[in-house]
Amino acid sequence: MQQNRLVERRYLFTFILITALFALWGFANDITNPMVAAFQTVMEISAAKASLIQFAFYGGYATMAIPAALFIRRYSYKSGIMLGLALYAAGAFLFIPAAACQRFSYFCLSLYILTFGLAFLETTANPFILSLGTKATSTRRLNLAQAFNPLGSLAGMAVASLVVLPQLISDRRDAAGHIIFPTLTAAEKASIRIHDLDVIRNPYVAIGCVVLLILLVIALKKVPPRETATELPTDARSTVGRLWRNKTYREGVVAQLFYVAAQIMVWTFIIHYADHLGINKATAQNYNIVAMVLFLCGRFVSTALMKYVNSRKLLALFAVGAAACTLGAVVIVGMAGLYSLIGISVFMSLMFPTIYGIALEDVDSQDTSLGAAFLVMAIVGGAIMPPLQGLVIDCGTVLGQPAVNMSFVLPLLCFVVVGCYGLRAWRRQRGKAERTDETVNLQCL
Repeated sequence: MQQNRLVERRYLFTFILITALFALWGFANDITNPMVAAFQTVMEISAAKASLIQFAFYGGYATMAIPAALFIRRYSYKSGIMLGLALYAAGAFLFIPAAACQRFSYFCLSLYILTFGLAFLETTANPFILSLGTKATSTRRLNLAQAFNPLGSLAGMAVASLVVLPQLISDRRDAAGHIIFPTLTAAEKASIRIHDLDVIRNPYVAIGCVVLLILLVIALKKVPPRETATELPTDARSTVGRLWRNKTYREGVVAQLFYVAAQIMVWTFIIHYADHLGINKATAQNYNIVAMVLFLCGRFVSTALMKYVNSRKLLALFAVGAAACTLGAVVIVGMAGLYSLIGISVFMSLMFPTIYGIALEDVDSQDTSLGAAFLVMAIVGGAIMPPLQGLVIDCGTVLGQPAVNMSFVLPLLCFVVVGCYGLRAWRRQRGKAERTDETVNLQCL
């Protein structure tokens, strides 16, 4: 039936265009994750301080998500996307002076501004995709659009693995597998640092140019009235009140915060986990690529499964699988633990869009943009938790076990929270359906 199609024909081109944006923030996310380890070596800083890269990156989401939603409510989806792309490009080009000054704080500032743009894009694109059809297929539609996010992520990982990390002179090792850089003279380090920071800078400048080109294409595209923000102007305070009273939405924001925290910790510290096993950064990044391929496959498989399995139930089941793999990464020391860590990505695949779709499913249309903003703001979990994991890793050992293994207790706890949300949302939906059936039966009597 037409009304149950995943994407209606009249929205198909718009769906394809907006879905292409999902790859853009995927690229930024996953070229940045391995830079934590790169900065740790070339700038000679601790894992905790290097993790401030993630604090700046995901802190930008927290700062700009609400302003982005208010901007979209006042103007349109198209205006929000264009401003987001402009900020993305600006942050990328700021890598030029950051590399010239060789200041770690400047790189953090560049990423902070870049993610202002990503906050606009995510706050706009996610509810936009949900609106392009019926509510009955909205969560599946968002899962399909989000399935293209890992393609951008794979591109970012490939650039990091094939272009950036192999060229980092600071990561060269001796025959025993130890990094040579700390043993060099100050003059030698200074020369290598100039080279390596330029290598890190180049892909961000390149993606900035690509983003400007996409901005031009979208600026020239005529957007039909249906594709603009159609929400009625409402008082923000009353909107927040309605959102807070919605248990499924309220708990969804919390679940999203913990999920993003888990995702960023898992992908950021795969390199550290492999490094503890004597694997260099360029090779370790290949394991990150394998994890992303599994994530991409899991996204398409889970989208298909949602035709047959309740999305809330599936979320809970996938959380159990993620928790089991994470436990394996904690307790198994060696390559088997690394393989278990990589396997987590299969189960993470459906979590972000599914939590997002479930949380917004019963939100009134006039509250959607602000509701979406809080869900995007929950990405701040990726800013808070990685530095904590970095502090654990810096300990060396914890309870007699390698600290890098024990640090994955943090994402394990996060997956428990996600599983509880899926289970509670499923039970709440079943209870609502049972009450509806009882009402219908009484009316029939």
